[in-house]
This record gives sequence, C-alpha cells and structure tokens, in this order.
Amino acid sequence: MTMTTTATLNEIAPKIEVTCGKTRRPHNLVWFELPVTDLPLAIAFYEAIFATELRVDPRFPELAIFPRLRPDSITGALIQTQPLEHANHGNHLSRPSDQGAIVYLNCDGDLDGVLARTKTLGGTVLQEVAQLPGEMGWIAQISDLDGNRIGLHAAF
Repeated sequence: MTMTTTATLNEIAPKIEVTCGKTRRPHNLVWFELPVTDLPLAIAFYEAIFATELRVDPRFPELAIFPRLRPDSITGALIQTQPLEHANHGNHLSRPSDQGAIVYLNCDGDLDGVLARTKTLGGTVLQEVAQLPGEMGWIAQISDLDGNRIGLHAAF
C-alpha cells in the first residue's frame, strides 16, 4: 500500500486500533544506544560531563548503562562498536554519527555545567542553550568524542 496524500493518511489513522489487548507503556522511547569506538574513554567522558556513574554489567561487557533515577525512568547505554572487518553475528555494527535521530539526555538543574564540562573534556557544543516554548524547558546540543550529536534537555 502506497500513501500518496495526507488525506489518505487522515482517512486511515482513525481506524488504527490496538488489538493485542495489552496496555502500552506511557513512553514511546524505552531504550537507546549511543555507539562509541572506545568504551572506556566514552564512559569517562559521559561520567564526567553528567557527574554520574554509568553501570557496567559483566554479562554485557560492550555496554555502559546510564543510571535510572526512578524505576519507571527510561534509560539507555553507550555501546562499543566493532570494525566491519571484525564484525560477526551479534556484534554491534552501528556507527557514531552526527546525522539521524538525536537522543536528548536529562540535565535538570545542571545544563550549563554539562556544557562547560563538555568543552573542557574535548566535546563540542553544537547548539547553545535555547528556551523551548511554553513550560517545556531548555535544550542544547553537543558532539561527544566520537562525533555523536547528543541533545541535552533541562526542565528547570
């Protein structure tokens, strides 16, 4: 089926129903992974700019997981990438990028501090702090040591 007009989308959208009988989680985002080429260096960078500790689980040695602030918090991880010539089934082939989706990380109460530490530690500020409309908070964007474009958000 090819949709060629907005009218077609508007006609079918109201007909979409959840048929599995399960209630969806309240968040659309449930996990993220930021590809990095040097996991120990990336861990040190992110721990320093966010003044937090990432969790490394021996069962998943290629991941460093951002902490959960509450049990229902959404989190994700830094993930060690593999060079294409060494990749096999199961290895992570994603690449650091400044293009595509942007993940926004929480900086409540410390957005300016995160930006200052980013500059000090070799990251780049791509977008200075901008206030969002209404009561949505403030955002900025950085480039990490691998060149990933990372969004920063603060509600206060």
